[in-house]
Amino acid sequence: MKQTAVVLCPGRGTYQKTELGCLAPFYDSNTLKAIDKQRQLLGLTTVTELDSAAVYLPASHQKAENNAALIYAAGLAQFQALQQDLAAQYDIVAVSGNSMGWYTALACAGVWDSAFGTEVVSGMAQLTAKAEGQQFIYPLLDEQWRLDPAKDAAVKQQLALHKGELWMSIEYGGYAVMAGSKHAVASAMKNLPPLDGRFPLLLHGHAAFHSPLMQQASMQALEKFSQQHFQRPQTPLIDGSGAIWHTGPVDTEALWRYTFQTQVADCYHFSKAVQVAVKEFAPDKLILLGPGQNLGGAVAQSLIDIGYAGLKNKQDFVALQQSDNPLLIEAQALLTQAEPA
Repeated sequence: MKQTAVVLCPGRGTYQKTELGCLAPFYDSNTLKAIDKQRQLLGLTTVTELDSAAVYLPASHQKAENNAALIYAAGLAQFQALQQDLAAQYDIVAVSGNSMGWYTALACAGVWDSAFGTEVVSGMAQLTAKAEGQQFIYPLLDEQWRLDPAKDAAVKQQLALHKGELWMSIEYGGYAVMAGSKHAVASAMKNLPPLDGRFPLLLHGHAAFHSPLMQQASMQALEKFSQQHFQRPQTPLIDGSGAIWHTGPVDTEALWRYTFQTQVADCYHFSKAVQVAVKEFAPDKLILLGPGQNLGGAVAQSLIDIGYAGLKNKQDFVALQQSDNPLLIEAQALLTQAEPA
């Protein structure tokens, strides 16, 4: 009997040195061929050339338009492999993503084709990289992944002190991702209590994503990317406000405007998207696309926040994952298991 699954797509920065070569199983796929062809038309290095490089070069692999395309290619290739190789095992009932993962989710759901998605992720990476500001991350939870009131209050204090210059950028499970002007970010990071020798952590190479400082990039995107490329979803989509875009008749202009205006310049509520996914679709599994393995903690923390499946803390979640019926599964692990011996 098939199990139902919601698929979640990762955001920016998830293609790191350890992911080099992760696209190798898909080099001959039609998906990568289409993405590579579009990159060539755009005058950009193909994802196959980047992924098959002998060594990882930060100047090349972390370049905004390259990193975004690699993340998009890995996610979409894995999703299509799931549909082809594991169709008898899983019924994918909805798709969502974090931040840039929204663009991957749109491709997975069939709202646009892989070539136009390639143009979007490459182009949006270039537009937003030119924007002002910075982004940093700060944890809000205790060791058992429950909200720590003191940490939450400290973050809210900084947001209030720097109102109009500092904003919540992404609600990412137990982490607050904040964005703002360089001055506001530097001040907030200086005044937040240091944690674990790591936080507050500046996200290098990130502008003030999902904040009003992205308005110019949003306006340019609305002019650059046509609504005509949008189709109604073939799989339900959950966006960064928690709204569901169903497979029936869809206002494609509203979806286009959300994609290039709302989610570009407003906070992305990834936690809410995850919570809506499990409440509305009650999936047997949450499948996490690659590259990287960054989504798991934030997804688990989002579930603990609402007590989903009786989860009250980190210990509960670890026990669930170590059981015979884990809730979260990485797509790469599923696809590796499905490969013929």
